[in-house]
Amino acid sequence: MSKPGLPQGTRDFSAAVVHKRNYIFQTIRSIFERYGFQPLETPAIENLDTLMGKYGEEGDKLIFKILNNGLDNPEKHQQAKADFEKILSGKNTKGITERALRYDLTIPFARYVAMNYGQLTLPFKRYQVQPVWRADRPQKGRYREFYQCDADVVGSKSLLNEVELAGIYAAVFEKLGVAVEIKINSRKILAALAELCGGADKMVDITVAIDKLDKIGLDKVKAELAGRGLSDAQITTIEQYLSISGNNEEKIAALKQLIGNNETGLKGIEEIEYVLNYPLTTHHSPLTTDFTLARGLNYYTGIIFEVKAKQVQMGSIGGGGRYDDLTGLFGVPNVPGVGISFGVDRIYDVMEELNCFPEEVQAGTRVLFFNLGEAESKQAFGLMQQLRNKGIACELFHENTKFDKQFKYAEKKNIPYVVILGSEELTNGTCLVKDLRKGEQQSLAQDKLESFPFIA
Repeated sequence: MSKPGLPQGTRDFSAAVVHKRNYIFQTIRSIFERYGFQPLETPAIENLDTLMGKYGEEGDKLIFKILNNGLDNPEKHQQAKADFEKILSGKNTKGITERALRYDLTIPFARYVAMNYGQLTLPFKRYQVQPVWRADRPQKGRYREFYQCDADVVGSKSLLNEVELAGIYAAVFEKLGVAVEIKINSRKILAALAELCGGADKMVDITVAIDKLDKIGLDKVKAELAGRGLSDAQITTIEQYLSISGNNEEKIAALKQLIGNNETGLKGIEEIEYVLNYPLTTHHSPLTTDFTLARGLNYYTGIIFEVKAKQVQMGSIGGGGRYDDLTGLFGVPNVPGVGISFGVDRIYDVMEELNCFPEEVQAGTRVLFFNLGEAESKQAFGLMQQLRNKGIACELFHENTKFDKQFKYAEKKNIPYVVILGSEELTNGTCLVKDLRKGEQQSLAQDKLESFPFIA
């Protein structure tokens, strides 16, 4: 029998890891709710036609498709064979697959809004914390199954929503203790660049190539642009655009000079300046303009965000933007929206590398009661239940065995306290409390155990 294994790009999580991940989830949820967002959950599986065509040509390739049931039916073998040939040629056919695992949380959210639009109070502010799946090549910080934490607002064109979402990013990472750079750009500016390079039809070609800048470098981006049919003059304009540098004010001044009187581009700059003028924290706005930021997903229409950790070599740990009329894909047009997403798995990796997790996050059981016989364990169980009722995590060792074995169990599980109740303690109404971290112990009346500072 072969050794068991995991599918590539997936992971098991031990108790220690789950505690840390839950700390991230709880931090993000608390900030979402502080800003007035409410929770939503959608199915892991969506109809394939809900997802396809929404993520650009690169994203569509990464959708995990699910085979239909009943393909083992002999009567369907010949049709299935023909359908598989279509699949292998890059086409989709309902004879083989009609459903897929969700690629992100935004498109399912848009589908939900379209289906429930008449019952929603607008603007509708929701957050969602669920796993997504992508058939990507696994590497550090990139998995095939991972969690996203999204916050979206639909039904409002106000740029105050962008300000609020940027504030959420700033608040979450400040609370997690991770220094980040929150980057901002506008798809309107990228649209203006496309207009300078021959027309709006160049938009997808340009953004898909620019989105790879960090991964493949400028020379390969230029080569890809040439391969997509852009002229040398157009590529030179894009190179000038990608070379803009300086602080926010200097970058905006250089951009204005490059795009001239292009109305679309000037509108994008106006929107960026609006968001930059709001203090996201009590001290300042931690936003950085980055005109190389493209966000390869086709549905973005205005402000776009990306978050990167400052002290760790890692891809983006958050991103999002304005996607006006995304619900129009599902028959409900003209519903403006904007949203952001947190990449929890990458945030976890960053926090591990920077040692950002508080010590108490990793705490599991606080107190182990030794099992020293039937009568002793019965009394210990009653005391344990009193501590549990006060919110203190406790265990009673599962069998009456040697002290050494019970101590080793506590040490291996990093349990800081043990309570020992033997025949002598049972008689005189006391117990021994031992702090394994300090190597100290004291005798305590059993009725005083509840007031002992196990949480300290």
